[in-house]
Amino acid sequence: MTDSVRRQQPRVPEADPTVGVGVNADWQGEPRHRLVAIGDSLTQGFQSLAIFNTGLSYPAIVAYELGCVERFRYPLYEGLGGLPFNIEFLLRDLEARYGRTVELRETPVALFRARSLMDRVEDYWERGPGHAVPSTTAIMHNLAVFGWDLRDALSKSADECRERIEAPEDNLIKQVVQNACERAALRVLPTRPSAAGALTQLGAAARLGEETDGTGSEHGIETLVVFLGANNALQAVTELNVAWSEDGYDDLSRKGRFTVWQPQHFAAELRKVAAEVHGIKARHVIWCTVPHVTIAPIARGVKGKIAKGSRYFPYYTRPWIDDDDFDPRQDPHITGDEARQVDDAIDDYNDAITAEVRHARRTGKDWYLLETCGLLDRLAARRYAEDPSARPDWWRPYELPPALQALTPRPNSRFLAGEAERRTDGGLFSLDGVHPTTVGYGILAQELIQVMRLAGVQFFRPDGQTRREGPVHVDFDRLIRHDTLINRPPGNLDSALRVIGWADEALDLFQRVFSGF
Repeated sequence: MTDSVRRQQPRVPEADPTVGVGVNADWQGEPRHRLVAIGDSLTQGFQSLAIFNTGLSYPAIVAYELGCVERFRYPLYEGLGGLPFNIEFLLRDLEARYGRTVELRETPVALFRARSLMDRVEDYWERGPGHAVPSTTAIMHNLAVFGWDLRDALSKSADECRERIEAPEDNLIKQVVQNACERAALRVLPTRPSAAGALTQLGAAARLGEETDGTGSEHGIETLVVFLGANNALQAVTELNVAWSEDGYDDLSRKGRFTVWQPQHFAAELRKVAAEVHGIKARHVIWCTVPHVTIAPIARGVKGKIAKGSRYFPYYTRPWIDDDDFDPRQDPHITGDEARQVDDAIDDYNDAITAEVRHARRTGKDWYLLETCGLLDRLAARRYAEDPSARPDWWRPYELPPALQALTPRPNSRFLAGEAERRTDGGLFSLDGVHPTTVGYGILAQELIQVMRLAGVQFFRPDGQTRREGPVHVDFDRLIRHDTLINRPPGNLDSALRVIGWADEALDLFQRVFSGF
């Protein structure tokens, strides 16, 4: 169990990206690489249990607004809805075969169809065209890999991932791509020349930092984004199991049995990551705080708030289990007290991240803090927006961009729902209840742009040459057009929760995918 002291109030978000420390800088020349990102699924662009829309990750959205998207390198996962298994792909397949609703009499054949689809996806990535790793000597600008935590960023390389990929088994029961994270990483981390296979995420970023164009810049990277740490607590809600870290938390082979890192263990790993980032030649570094994972709708609070003014529900279970049906003796869950402990640990994580940024700025590094934790708190529907008595003094609702305000209904943090081929609730989280939709990633991109502008980063029009003056706003109309869960949701979205719950219970889908994180 965590040794952190119980907080009487949630951590107050840091409103100043400079954390109150000024830095005097006289930049010369133009860095070769305008934007590089290190992170996990949130930075890679994961949605609906799969990585597939990498061109609409938040770093790619920022690169578009920077005017350098044509030169921004990111991996592709284009086969059969992505890797490891896309729930939206499943819903659309079932809709094409059965219409908006799977009738009770059709359930056995629908289950067989879902298993067949999972088998096709598994074959594609383990033995088919997806098995082949593209060979390139150019290092990606988006270096994020889903499922990775601080230790993975420190230790995993392409060579390490190859060694960890087991011989695939065509398992008729466990039909989820084996070693999906490692397979994804092989499309991110450099593999050529052979010596590059030893580079970690941090090592690859350092290599980019060494690349200059002779313009007089001492930095190869203009802006480096570091967004790590969510996976040091996420499995508490994806597995609905709180297992605190112990000895072995920093061992790739042993850390998988923990779902939440004790704050002192997180801080120890963070110091090692920060030490490596210190050595990367990046003009600006933006660190993102860790969101409160208990807000994600994959773990829905049931049975009403514990007490008036409380942030927490007595139990958190799967979103497809109704309050009336929930039985703590049978249904998977964590308790409200466990959720509070996880949040307290994350608050400690974020204090540690803030301290690293403050220390670096005092030594002359142009580091910044992006309060992604505070951002999600301000978007939290059931925790704060719908319960004024639970709001801390600092809380203010997040003002959505005009294009999202114009949508009906306005997007919120509830689980995505629909009726008659239109969205009726949610919209900020995709169908896995953990990762954002495309417009959700757009909000994160907008907040990152604000910090970059504070750092003095110049933005350009899509031609890459025309300067953009004044505030830089993400083109949300463009994102809405590309966001299929917003503009063209599956016709069976009205029964999506039931279908997803059925798939999870019958196929153990969520457990199998998230256990690989």
